[in-house]
Amino acid sequence: MARLQKVETNVHTKVSGEKFYDVFCNRTHLIANIFPEKIHSVEIHKGEWGTEGSIISWNYLHEGKTCECTEVVEGIERENNKVNFKVIEGDLLEHYKSFKFTLHVTPKEKGSIVHWVVQYEKQNDDIPDPYGMLQLVVEESQKIDAYLTKD
Repeated sequence: MARLQKVETNVHTKVSGEKFYDVFCNRTHLIANIFPEKIHSVEIHKGEWGTEGSIISWNYLHEGKTCECTEVVEGIERENNKVNFKVIEGDLLEHYKSFKFTLHVTPKEKGSIVHWVVQYEKQNDDIPDPYGMLQLVVEESQKIDAYLTKD
């Protein structure tokens, strides 16, 4: 029987936690410009950038395949630099009954720690854990960090 599972990782960045969080929460559309080799487009379909309940679609390259994903912004905690996205349509739901991303950015004296949690429920036990998606958000985080810290 399928059950809720999660994979998570930390990415150390040079940029401040507030700047990093701002891109993911309020200026998400910039990610396609920052990481065009993997993120082809990020568009808002309902609501406004940086608001709960907004619906965002992503077109991206994952493991050599062009994919689509539509997410709803489920929760925003600005004071904690935290945002939750729930996948509501797209390729991921072919393999998973549910799929959520949580981003939590913790400022440090120099830079920040970007903590990603991917929470999911597999359609069946033969489906692999989504380490490829976790790797994609790590690469995305590194690209955003490099973009925000370039001279």
